[in-house]
Amino acid sequence: MSAGAAIRPIITGWSAVSPYGIGAEALIEGVRDRRATVGPVDTGRWRVPETPVHLVPGFETREVLGKKGTRSMDRVTGLAVAAVGSLFQQSDATRESGTGERAGLVLATTTGSAASMMDFTRSSLEGAMPYDVDPAVMPNAVMNCAAGQCAIWYGIKGPNTTLAGGRAAGLLSLNYATRLLSSGRADTVLCAAAEEFSPARYWLERHSRGAEAPDTALGEGAAVLLVESPQTAGPERPALAEILAVRSRVAVGDAVRPALENCVRDALDTAGVQQAEIWAAGGSDAPGRLGALEREVLGEACGLKALEAVPAVGGLGDTSAASGSFQIALALAVAAGDPSSAGRVAVVTSADRDGSLACAVLRLAAW
Repeated sequence: MSAGAAIRPIITGWSAVSPYGIGAEALIEGVRDRRATVGPVDTGRWRVPETPVHLVPGFETREVLGKKGTRSMDRVTGLAVAAVGSLFQQSDATRESGTGERAGLVLATTTGSAASMMDFTRSSLEGAMPYDVDPAVMPNAVMNCAAGQCAIWYGIKGPNTTLAGGRAAGLLSLNYATRLLSSGRADTVLCAAAEEFSPARYWLERHSRGAEAPDTALGEGAAVLLVESPQTAGPERPALAEILAVRSRVAVGDAVRPALENCVRDALDTAGVQQAEIWAAGGSDAPGRLGALEREVLGEACGLKALEAVPAVGGLGDTSAASGSFQIALALAVAAGDPSSAGRVAVVTSADRDGSLACAVLRLAAW
């Protein structure tokens, strides 16, 4: 390994709250069994038309996290806090590394909780006076509520950042985490992403997606990666993957394909990776033509065989801002049981309909 490669950040842990359940093991087992996660929505509870959805089974914030401090906690915050907690439950070494003054957190999102924002605004409009609102609900209407609650719950005292980047947010947050490490702002960074299902999100997607992919089933969940410098890791937290490169572009319309091709090529060149080294490649399964374009670009750059190594993230439904983090979690879950992945490369892309494009290149551990 070259001196330059030796200082690249590594992923030493991960967990998720997904439509397979809570924790990394639930995701690993669900992927291994190829279990479907889609089901009919409870129209009475969610106040939406009959539609297929991919929900975290049985997830109720107060039942999962307890009653203390959760009375007014919204769903996206509960998912994020539960995901970070499930990571810390894996080992004392992981909790120690991910908390304290030198630990930071970056959370990827679309808007935070659209439901909380709309509910709070509605109460102001419907009340006798504009200020007749529940003050306990106000924090949920702020986009960085989930990240702040994760820090408060677990004592993560370093930099705390929320990145709103739509479907590309997960990979953009990974890039941000590597910058925190390289600048010395933190020794470890929890790189998380969360997306909730709610009536507000359903109707926003229904009216904004257009006719190209109107029936895409929504999903929800949260995923978290523990990212750190090789110098701070130890035998109790071995590297699962090395972050070789993260690159991004912005393009719309006819410029999307060449921009995405350039983004992938730039990431592979920066990482110094040849196609023969690539074990897996996966896109964010964006609805409609954009998702198909991702797959075409990845197939040309990485080879068609690489596209089949890891189940598509769309199997969890449209998880939007959490899709990039779930893609990496899926790759790590499959790689742990696939000897052919050892020392090879996984390529992940994201493409958002508003123009954000991103690509991450990871070298998996030699297990």
